[in-house]
Amino acid sequence: MLPDPLSDPFGERAPSLARKPLQLLGGRFRFDSNSPQLLRLVDWAYAGLPGHWLSSEAPSFHVRLMLMKPGEAPKKRPQRRRPNGSEPPPLEMLHGAGLLGGATATSDVVVMSAREGAALVLVSPQMLRHPYHTRYELIEFAVFTLAARAQRLVPLHAACVGQRGRGILLMGPSSAGKSTVALQCLLGGFEFLSEDSVFVAPDTMLATGVANFLHVRTDSLGWLGRSRAAAAIAKSPVIRRRSGIEKFEVDLRRGPYQLARAPLRIVGVAFLSSRKAGTRPLLRPMSKSLLMDNLLREQAYGAAQPQWQMFRKNISKLPAFELRRGDHPAEAAEALRSLLAGL
Repeated sequence: MLPDPLSDPFGERAPSLARKPLQLLGGRFRFDSNSPQLLRLVDWAYAGLPGHWLSSEAPSFHVRLMLMKPGEAPKKRPQRRRPNGSEPPPLEMLHGAGLLGGATATSDVVVMSAREGAALVLVSPQMLRHPYHTRYELIEFAVFTLAARAQRLVPLHAACVGQRGRGILLMGPSSAGKSTVALQCLLGGFEFLSEDSVFVAPDTMLATGVANFLHVRTDSLGWLGRSRAAAAIAKSPVIRRRSGIEKFEVDLRRGPYQLARAPLRIVGVAFLSSRKAGTRPLLRPMSKSLLMDNLLREQAYGAAQPQWQMFRKNISKLPAFELRRGDHPAEAAEALRSLLAGL
């Protein structure tokens, strides 16, 4: 029987579906929902990933996903209809009363409490028509924020690859080629941690991430020729970023790729450059002062977190490099392989 709305106005006793807990980003995440579709998006994002532990006792997190019924969203002024296939309105960030979150113009809401280790995600029927945005901008936003804030991890916009448990952070602005280099590393047998979101424990310099997808532009396939890898990537679904750029979304859990089975210990940093190496080595040592300047410029959000000072102290002890371009991006992968072998 459904609960009486007078005795249960918030739906606290309403039945819900639960998914088996997942070990993600150093924490144990429990998801429940009133919608099988939303739980399928959780599986799309996280099923089959290796579980990462950052400490002997993983913190527990609870994410509740609620699909609003048609008519439940607050009424608002009529708006001009969006063309078919257009993207949904963006999430506007919010905070207050110890809570973090965001909301869209179509009444999609994310509310999180790092102290409680809990998040509530409300999804409108309009938003659910855009499963990629629902997954990436609502569900993953909640998971990433909870894991980072509750465990005091430093969030970085970076890729991370490694070998034998040691990792290199790959940084650079958008279109610097991080995904192209990461793809070459994957094909070269590197351990893959994350494409663009890395979370580092500042005291141990252990890094975790979600190795679910790699997003590859069409022009990156040109470097692969008529290989089996290129043919497999070309069959992947295509997603469209808000910037308008379209990319293949390659599910790394379905290929012959080596995903990092445990967090990687960061042993170095490489900043990707658009400059050609010419006849000189691709990797060029970077001074500590330039390393700090680049970090502050490219990691503004992470630098604003209270744990940044410990991270800054520890990363300043590591070797940093500018990674210039060779004639083929596979050369960058080989340069990183040699670097890891010598550290």
